[in-house]
Amino acid sequence: MSDPIRILIVDDHAVVRKGLAMVLRLEAGLEVVGEAENGRAGLEAAQRLQPDIVLVDLVMPEMDGQEMALTLRKSNPHIKIMMLTGTEVDDRVYDLVAAGIEGYVLKNIEPGELIRAIRAVAHGEAYLHPDVMKKILQRMSQQAHPADSFSLTPRELEVLEWMATPNTYRQIANHLGVSEETVRSHAKSILEKMKQPNRAQAVLAAMRMKLIRATEQ
Repeated sequence: MSDPIRILIVDDHAVVRKGLAMVLRLEAGLEVVGEAENGRAGLEAAQRLQPDIVLVDLVMPEMDGQEMALTLRKSNPHIKIMMLTGTEVDDRVYDLVAAGIEGYVLKNIEPGELIRAIRAVAHGEAYLHPDVMKKILQRMSQQAHPADSFSLTPRELEVLEWMATPNTYRQIANHLGVSEETVRSHAKSILEKMKQPNRAQAVLAAMRMKLIRATEQ
């Protein structure tokens, strides 16, 4: 049996923290190791507990989620970060995703989808809500410039377009009628050719260079 995914929840609303913790503790393979009420407390807890994933509210007193996430990314790059926000997606999302933040979810997400997102991020994928992708696409359309000469195959370009959706590698494999391992192999090749460290960064770079467009597949 593999080790559980260890999660730290950082949100200034106790009801939200307790509700998230209750939902996640019901799921096998997930372990809530701590809670914090603001960014400063969250940083201290992350340093002490060394969780696998930190769920971070974007808007908090003392230190907001953006500052906490960017600080944690520098001090503990191995800890994966998922941002939580309300229904409004603002321009901060671009800077967070560009910094390599692995996940961005809205607080109205269904529990089952949140759990799938956590598992995807824990396994090295990215999870960006479709509204987040729209925001990034709007920003990229203003900054786009011609693509560099990447020798991506037609299949890799197809996989890259799917990588710009919330679908996990397993779901992408099902859509394409191939194995999950094949999709992961394509994704690894794409990251190597584009010289990008992770899926989110590759998608950003691809949209900036007009290699792909974001969809909600």
